[in-house]
Amino acid sequence: MGFDVIPIEKLDRAEAIFVGGGNTFRLLKKLYETRLLDKIRDRAKSGLSYMGSSAGTVITCPTVRTTNDMPIVEPPSLTSLGLIPFQLNCHYLDADPNSTHKGETREQRLLEFHEENSTPVLGLREGSMLWVEDGIITLHGIKNARIMRRGQEAVELRPGSKVEL
Repeated sequence: MGFDVIPIEKLDRAEAIFVGGGNTFRLLKKLYETRLLDKIRDRAKSGLSYMGSSAGTVITCPTVRTTNDMPIVEPPSLTSLGLIPFQLNCHYLDADPNSTHKGETREQRLLEFHEENSTPVLGLREGSMLWVEDGIITLHGIKNARIMRRGQEAVELRPGSKVEL
């Protein structure tokens, strides 16, 4: 599975940007290779509408350190667009108390992230989205989001609430 990448010149004429899903590391590597990362960041920060799904959402964070994907390729950096000031964990799953899986849960992995990093993380469950307008970030959809901060208990954020991290 590859990525369809537009030529950098076309981004100057774009009326909006949509970046879809896939492997986050592969997406980020391709954006670095095509020099689109800085261009997308500049256009989005200057007011061009940006919409992402899955990996396309994860790259709006300062880094891609909280993706669920395997690092099947190595981008030059884990630094991404930095359009929002916190990390996302898209497709966030709560631990299933009846599961026989013996591996780490998403929450345990994100606690490990906070052992090394202080950036807050928002666990975005399926059926939810973030809307960013005029610097205000609002949770929309049918599910709560989970806010995790280093050294603090996680808290739930209800749809319709402003995200203040």
